[in-house]
Amino acid sequence: MNTAHICIQAVNKIFQTGDKEVVALRDIQLEIPQGQFVCLLGPSGCGKSTLLNAIAGFSLPTSGEIMANAQRVTEPGPDRGMVFQEYALFPWMTVEQNIAFGMEIKGLDRASIERRCTGLLDMLGLKDFRQRFPKDLSGGMRQRVAIARVLALDSPIMLMDEPFGALDALTRRNLQDELLRIWSELKKTIIFVTHSIEEAIYLADRIIVMTYRPGTVKKDLLIDLPRLRDPAAPEFNALKRELGQLVMEEQQRHHNDELKMAAVD
Repeated sequence: MNTAHICIQAVNKIFQTGDKEVVALRDIQLEIPQGQFVCLLGPSGCGKSTLLNAIAGFSLPTSGEIMANAQRVTEPGPDRGMVFQEYALFPWMTVEQNIAFGMEIKGLDRASIERRCTGLLDMLGLKDFRQRFPKDLSGGMRQRVAIARVLALDSPIMLMDEPFGALDALTRRNLQDELLRIWSELKKTIIFVTHSIEEAIYLADRIIVMTYRPGTVKKDLLIDLPRLRDPAAPEFNALKRELGQLVMEEQQRHHNDELKMAAVD
């Protein structure tokens, strides 16, 4: 019996664009154990977000199978919480109401909702902002609320699609550290999409480098560096160079494909 928390078997994804087929993912095979922090890394167009959406159940594979918690993924579910880059908060709700929303849909009693909201507001440094609206918050604070809303559902799997991509460098590092603290305490399985090589090395137990379209696994790399990681350390920079070379190869392949298409046109 397969004990992987997430098991991706021979997954392919094809999009139909007019009369043309675009192969986004080809023969993805991955097993992710419970509690592992995995980063999906690669250039734009390599299928990172497509794979994440397939795991979430938003856009199912054309063929192949994804198992999460020993159940086949056929639709979105509360076992897989999603954090988006765009925050996706309800602007007419306060911070507390945004965090409580999913728990209310699940039918939790008011005392449980208030207790969990208070705990998450404290955990993420939001207790002084519980009655504020998203428009009154910085980008970093909005992303904290988005993370709290996913944590409120107590999903064992967190899927994160470039959640810190639009933030300034200092806020980004602070939230990276916050996420690592939460992950360490709550033992979630995290799949995190990023374009940043440094971010991937700083966060992940394991980095999956994907090829440019069609997206396949180019390199599956375990990161054996102690935490917290120092981006100035020689070992960190050696990994950064190795991963940079892999990503650059795919960017160059993308560029060459565009030149060929332009020549044909």
